[in-house]
Amino acid sequence: MSRRQGRTGRRAGLRFDGWIAGAGTSSGTRIVLGHWPRSPFGPFSDVMIERADGERLLLAPTRRVADFVRGTYLFDTVRVVSVDVVMTSAVWAVTAPPLELRFTVGRPGPLGLVLAAVPGPIARSEAWAVLTDPCARLLLRGVRTRGSAVPGRREWYGAGGLWPITGLSAAFDARDLGTMTPVDPPVRFGFGSVPRRPALTRVTTTVVPYR
Repeated sequence: MSRRQGRTGRRAGLRFDGWIAGAGTSSGTRIVLGHWPRSPFGPFSDVMIERADGERLLLAPTRRVADFVRGTYLFDTVRVVSVDVVMTSAVWAVTAPPLELRFTVGRPGPLGLVLAAVPGPIARSEAWAVLTDPCARLLLRGVRTRGSAVPGRREWYGAGGLWPITGLSAAFDARDLGTMTPVDPPVRFGFGSVPRRPALTRVTTTVVPYR
């Protein structure tokens, strides 16, 4: 029996614990940052970008991470570059050539406080993702908590907090991407998008199986 399989023969999930930040810009570019202090690949960050012309770009720190993310989501272009994140409680700065990104985070609203109150083991379970998926679609336009973007893999998200992004500056190839806007239209990397309103989400992502 594979070490990645349980007694039922089903593969165990790979768990990624960290944060996802998503925001749009007035240039039409939408940006999604994943910052993962705990993952099967060790700590890493990656950036998914959908440009105004529809190109879906992945910026990943290693070929191994790039191959895994590309095998789970959909991209037109993949670049292996350094992805450096410096964060405080309110300000995040991201350098991932050719992207420079900086954003500020506000206080959590009622939904963020509710999510933070859910016990971790419940929030990380697939059953909870199944239960909350309809609510996520209704309350957070474009968001889904379970699904699959590619054949042979399924995944689910467990949110542990939600904070509004209150300000953002970004440049791509040294060109200013403009002011912050909603994530509209939704990004098309996977089976769902990030919240329409720019936000930082504390999240655990589980992906099964790993091939």
